[in-house]
Amino acid sequence: MTALRVVVFGLFGLLIGSFNSVLVHRIPRKESVVAPRSRCPVCGTQIRALDNVPVVSWVLLRGRCRACGERIGGLYPLLELATGALYVGAALRFDRLLPAVLGAVLMGLMPAVGLIDLRHRIIPNLIVYPAFVGSAVAIVLGDSLDVGVDLIDGAIGLAAYGGAFFLIAIISPRGMGMGDVKLNALTGLVLGSIHLPSVGVAAGAGILLGGVGALIAMARGAGRRGAIPFGPFLAAGAVVGTLFGPDLADLYLRTLS
Repeated sequence: MTALRVVVFGLFGLLIGSFNSVLVHRIPRKESVVAPRSRCPVCGTQIRALDNVPVVSWVLLRGRCRACGERIGGLYPLLELATGALYVGAALRFDRLLPAVLGAVLMGLMPAVGLIDLRHRIIPNLIVYPAFVGSAVAIVLGDSLDVGVDLIDGAIGLAAYGGAFFLIAIISPRGMGMGDVKLNALTGLVLGSIHLPSVGVAAGAGILLGGVGALIAMARGAGRRGAIPFGPFLAAGAVVGTLFGPDLADLYLRTLS
């Protein structure tokens, strides 16, 4: 059953990774993410279904468009592989199905969220809002069926992580955007419902990674007032919290005791 779950999650992850590449390309351009079908970014030719198989088609075509022969960047297969790997990680991390699905969906968004924020300084509502609503519905139903999630803990995680950053955004709007707040609210809801202490791990990892990123940026000549997107670090923190939250939280508590 574990092997079957890994295969199924991995395949779904590759498909979501392919959709992530659509999100990264189209959302900043305010284009529909539903239609038309995928096109070559160079010549605009619609990509055939057989040429749109995640990773495999890119390898077989040697990273080139069949129609015009121009190179198609390696970002596309990397997004697909990264998302597939995160889905597999969720399948292996959680024993029960619903926490695994919620963890996979949460982490599967993070490559697209992080890359869009890195390039364009936005965390799109078009990604966060549907994920939030879908996760909330799943958590409410899962809590009533007792299948491994807790609605109250999810609400606490949402309030703690999203609320803390909301206050920061109100106090220092130039240092924290509302997109970061919404992303953290989603992370707090999902991780809180699965394992509440993991929310603290996600927050700590995101802040720590953000601090390291800021120091590196300053060392490379960025001014103190230069805009450094926080979304990629929060996204990385969400992944750390999902995959390693229980272990790191237990290690921290054992260290204190």
